[in-house]
Amino acid sequence: MFRPRVIPVLLLKDKGLVKSEKFKNHRYVGDPINAVKIFNDLKADELVFLDILATAEKRSISPEFVRRVGDEANMPFAVGGGIRSIKEIKALINAGAEKVVINTYAVENPAFIKEASEEFGSSTIVVSVDVNQRFLRKQQVYTAAGTKSTGFSPVEWVQKMQDCGAGEIIINSIEHDGTMQGYDWKLVKEVAEAVEIPVVALGGAGSLNDFTRAVRESYASAVAAGSLFVFHGPRKAVLVNYPQNKELVHLFS
Repeated sequence: MFRPRVIPVLLLKDKGLVKSEKFKNHRYVGDPINAVKIFNDLKADELVFLDILATAEKRSISPEFVRRVGDEANMPFAVGGGIRSIKEIKALINAGAEKVVINTYAVENPAFIKEASEEFGSSTIVVSVDVNQRFLRKQQVYTAAGTKSTGFSPVEWVQKMQDCGAGEIIINSIEHDGTMQGYDWKLVKEVAEAVEIPVVALGGAGSLNDFTRAVRESYASAVAAGSLFVFHGPRKAVLVNYPQNKELVHLFS
């Protein structure tokens, strides 16, 4: 039975949790370690922590912070932000992370994804892809917290990352980020159909029905959200069940 994962994505800024809308207007929403404890109790499938200042400050997400998360987390978790070397990945894995998330440096040095996947295994290497559409142009992949266009189309880029050895893709719509108006269904579907590796939908989830639609209509392997959990509360249990050929059943008690 296929049961898609539901993944809270938590943004770090200056050691606190923040939420954004369209990658702007960051609002402080709480303490990250306290959030881990909450999602432990609610049996989240996974967590993702992304340090949104790391790339600009030319550093990686802190291994010490990752160690603190690892000491508390009962579920697997991935971390990202500013990762640019095998040494940094090794430190983060040793600190307790199961996966690392790479965005900007994947564009700057695609060969690094191949090197990292060969060193740690493809299942450890997640490529996060931020997508935007400006001035009626076609959608493009952006880096540096959504400020720099790469010129790559989403499908072109995810196929390249798959070829380089990435084990998973997080596809994130900048225009939908924090709006809670639903995912970019077309984008998620195009990406999911273009690669064989798992695709995680992110950006815009505002209801459990959005999770259902992302899996059933856009073929996402997993669904992720931030604002849905932060502003609506994490509900009861972060679990989803997907019986084959049946309607998505949510196990919220």
